[in-house]
Amino acid sequence: MTVHVHFVRHGEVASHRGDVPVTPSGLEYAKEQGKLMGEKLLEGEHVYFYHTITKRTKQTAEMIRAGIMETVQARGFRHIQLYEPCVEDAIRNPDIYLGGLRVELVSSLDALLEQTTGKIKYEKDYLKTIPFWPQFIEARDRIGYWLHLQDPPGENAHAVARRVMTFATSLTLIPGDQPRRYIFATHSPVLRAFLINYLLDDDPGEPEYCESIDLTFRDKGKCIIKFRNLQKKIKIF
Repeated sequence: MTVHVHFVRHGEVASHRGDVPVTPSGLEYAKEQGKLMGEKLLEGEHVYFYHTITKRTKQTAEMIRAGIMETVQARGFRHIQLYEPCVEDAIRNPDIYLGGLRVELVSSLDALLEQTTGKIKYEKDYLKTIPFWPQFIEARDRIGYWLHLQDPPGENAHAVARRVMTFATSLTLIPGDQPRRYIFATHSPVLRAFLINYLLDDDPGEPEYCESIDLTFRDKGKCIIKFRNLQKKIKIF
């Protein structure tokens, strides 16, 4: 039995100032990428779609599924099962904490304040005095800043990479003999953390919108990881 796992960055957004949607052109591009992914499917596959709690990953998963559906129908497949997208907590962004609250990595202090509304009263000037956040907000590459910290106020890159790899590996333990494919719409911190821990020596920078890391579990205890023109076979247990 073969299990395919795809970690896909969400579609294009206008900014990262909160829980923003995918742009109209980003939605169309996600659908086109779904059509291309549909070309890889074989008759009999079960395909699962997961996303995080954000609008941009949900919309990306929905459009990829729509694109795959078009390809499946055009190819005349009758026994491919495409499941409805749903939330999966394991593929979430890094767990970063502020005053006992889990918060998303956003691009402004205003967007950070919005996540604390009705819970804890913060002033913007006070947030500027808290370690991590001023440096993160002002960094030219915010995710790159987090990626190289050993002790951020929450999960570091190694913890995030291990979390998502452990989750992906656990999918191979589900009984059954039908080929399965999992498409995870997630965020760039997850992809970049995974790449520097399992495939690359250096951070590749921000992946393209809808770009993916592709995992294939075929031999027991082994995984083939592909990203762009790179490939690596690793032992996972």
